[in-house]
Amino acid sequence: MSIIDKTILFVKDKLQNAEGGHDWFHIERVYKNAISIAETETCDLTVVKLGALLHDIADSKFHDGDEEIGPQKARNYLESQKVSEEIIKHVIQIIENISFKGGNFEKQFTSKELEIVQDADRLDAMGAIGIARTFNYGGFKNRSIYNPTIAPKLNMSKEEYKKSDAPTLNHFYEKLLLLKDKMNTETGKKLAQERHRFMELYLSQFYAEWEGEK
Repeated sequence: MSIIDKTILFVKDKLQNAEGGHDWFHIERVYKNAISIAETETCDLTVVKLGALLHDIADSKFHDGDEEIGPQKARNYLESQKVSEEIIKHVIQIIENISFKGGNFEKQFTSKELEIVQDADRLDAMGAIGIARTFNYGGFKNRSIYNPTIAPKLNMSKEEYKKSDAPTLNHFYEKLLLLKDKMNTETGKKLAQERHRFMELYLSQFYAEWEGEK
């Protein structure tokens, strides 16, 4: 069995009880997106696949904000599979630098493989899937859907972003609608366009229904 097949089984097992927006199906979508983007780029496909499969193995927001647990779990697993240190280090750097973190986080590392996996992950935060994931997580955290008296906060620090408990709709302005202009690859940018337009259409319909206009 290949390291990729083993990793798929490992991730499926570890995330079987995960919140619906960060479960195996999220990983699978990111994995497929990453492979599609990688076809148009010069990259190490093994690193891309492992980075996509392990990027949310222990998301910090489900572990009291601990940003070390995910990289450590990934490292422990990859070492147990006798993966080379060069590949392990690259995958860990992807995991450590992939997150949005309020949009003001300066990446400490860059590579084509990170750009591909990051675009793939951001695509899953956009469009119809992104909307579904956003409201699913808002419900998971018992947040209100929308409150017209609470304005979105733009340009939040990483810590402010992590601690925010704002209404779910604010997340569109604090993250989702910003992603289109933060894509790295040409393929990612193209795919983001339609998903961005769909979110704008959704918001237009949402506000019209909220005001009883439709």
